Amino acid sequence: MSTTAFDAIIIGAGAAGLFCAAQAGQRGLKVLLLDHSPRIAEKVRIAGGGRCNFTNRDLDPRAPQRHFVGENPNFCRSALARYTPAQFIALVDRHGIRWHEKHKGQLFCDDSSQQIIDLLLAECQAGGVTRWQPCSVQGVTHADGLYRIETQRGPVQAPQLVIATGGLSIPQLGATDFGYRIAEQFGLRLVAPRPALVPLTFGGEAWAPYAGLAGLALPVRMATGSKKSRMEFLEDLLFTHRGLSGPAVLQISSYWTPGAPLQIDLAPGVDAAEALQAAKRDSRKRVANELAALMPARLADAWAASDEALQRPINEAGDKALSRLAERISRWEITPSGSEGYKKAEVTAGGVDTRELSSQTLESKQPGLYFIGEVVDVTGWLGGYNFQWAWASAHACAQALRPA
Repeated sequence: MSTTAFDAIIIGAGAAGLFCAAQAGQRGLKVLLLDHSPRIAEKVRIAGGGRCNFTNRDLDPRAPQRHFVGENPNFCRSALARYTPAQFIALVDRHGIRWHEKHKGQLFCDDSSQQIIDLLLAECQAGGVTRWQPCSVQGVTHADGLYRIETQRGPVQAPQLVIATGGLSIPQLGATDFGYRIAEQFGLRLVAPRPALVPLTFGGEAWAPYAGLAGLALPVRMATGSKKSRMEFLEDLLFTHRGLSGPAVLQISSYWTPGAPLQIDLAPGVDAAEALQAAKRDSRKRVANELAALMPARLADAWAASDEALQRPINEAGDKALSRLAERISRWEITPSGSEGYKKAEVTAGGVDTRELSSQTLESKQPGLYFIGEVVDVTGWLGGYNFQWAWASAHACAQALRPA
């Protein structure tokens, strides 16, 4: 069987792969885009509750470490500086897609994530990209400056191969470890992958008082780590049947290490000790009723029920008991038993070690082999940052690709 030749082959037709193929094709390169899944860009489709939080205008490319996690968060600075949120917004505008900002710079489609998928497909069509999907890859070899790919539709080859296969998150959508296996095949180091932006689970007696609070949400300040490694977020917390979720937990999960506790301020911006003492002076309501002024009533009831000294009118409660309660409200410390894993993780942290890649081009130390998007050890915060890394890393790579 004859081997079809291209200037570049891109494996993985998610956000990064589609955008890289489009950009390279529009520069005049002959590009083949492959993906094993019959479904197009499923993670784009489900993102942002089906409206795709496609970027974040608060991203500061001069200080990417503020919004990105990895062994070298500064690695992403070059790509993010050369393709900014404003540039992707301009592309969205050119395609007539209406969008809105929710909060903290998060931008969403007014209508549907499908509009972003359609944008990416239209850009690929404008670049004359050849797309084989579904098309599985049986093997990759390299000889005489060419990458030969054995595919379901026959062999293909190119001097440049781009891996945009993402991480292990949401395997039910087709996620695999393909990108990591290719990196290892060519002797490139990996940072151990782990679930990120993921709900955390709890168990045992410590969690028993909260097991019935599923569905309850409230704004909190959540932190983990200590000294230089300490990280905190002011976001909403959601109780689930198995533990905690919501933006606060998803954000902190990228920094949490197994066995480490979380510190949660359940009434951020409030002096809990002062509020309880004021209530003691002025009220005869039960402690749980006064506590409900600081947090949802169901949570207040659970907290009061856990301490016999609090099951009385607040004016009869001892100062020590109220002091303990105030401390717990401001610094509830609890240790997760684990996470919901890749099945519920929005992204995968870790991946191809950035020390193996050029920050300018995303080319690896293996000549002609590139890695972009989530497969790389660059993980953004919740809120559009991971999509912006997909666009920026894809753009940087596409600009570096050359005709054969």
